[in-house]
Amino acid sequence: MGSIMVLGDSLSYYGNKGGLSADDPQIWPNLVGAESGRDVELFARIGWTSRDVWWAITQDPRIWAALPKADLLILAFGGMDSLPSPLPTALREQIRYVRPEKLRQVVRGAYSWLQPRLSPIGWPMAIPPSETIYYYEKIRAALQHLRPDLPIIVCLPPTHDSPYYGNVHPGRIPTTVAISQWATEHDLPTVDFYPVTAEDFANDDVEMNPDGIHWGLDTHVRIAEVLAPAVKQAVG
Repeated sequence: MGSIMVLGDSLSYYGNKGGLSADDPQIWPNLVGAESGRDVELFARIGWTSRDVWWAITQDPRIWAALPKADLLILAFGGMDSLPSPLPTALREQIRYVRPEKLRQVVRGAYSWLQPRLSPIGWPMAIPPSETIYYYEKIRAALQHLRPDLPIIVCLPPTHDSPYYGNVHPGRIPTTVAISQWATEHDLPTVDFYPVTAEDFANDDVEMNPDGIHWGLDTHVRIAEVLAPAVKQAVG
């Protein structure tokens, strides 16, 4: 029996208290793996957009090694694409390289001040929907060229309730629509993460990460339950 390969972002391995290891049994990829009796190969990093995932599959030899053994591929990213970004993503990512340190702190502080105040505008986004689909298709085409038999499940973006983004998410709907249409064009099943995450962020009885972006472990359980029917249909 092969594995389940997950390409994701930090939502696939962060809990209410921070990041967890890739083999932690409490995160949703491993809950899905346990339910199907398969090992999981998780490839994800904090902040990954669809563009970062594309770079990963072209540069990470661990992905190349995992692909031939996979029974199923789950695409669980795109949420970061949909977030508002006052600065172009490329510029924002360069803040860490600003020198000297005091100047970097000033720049980072200014960005942190602007981010929640400009987020309600909803533009620019980290990755606009047309670019998101461009990278989704590059990923699909590359991996299915190597494994045309590999089933793919596409996860639609969740939401957040983060003060860092002004507690708004105007880019979710256009990004979700674009991903859904792309998936339909290629006959790929989709699983929507929005309903569960919207409910849990709105429920004070559910413990979520204080950053308002990442989830609690109960939400990981619910996400795994939402995914279960699609996984069962794909691999039994």
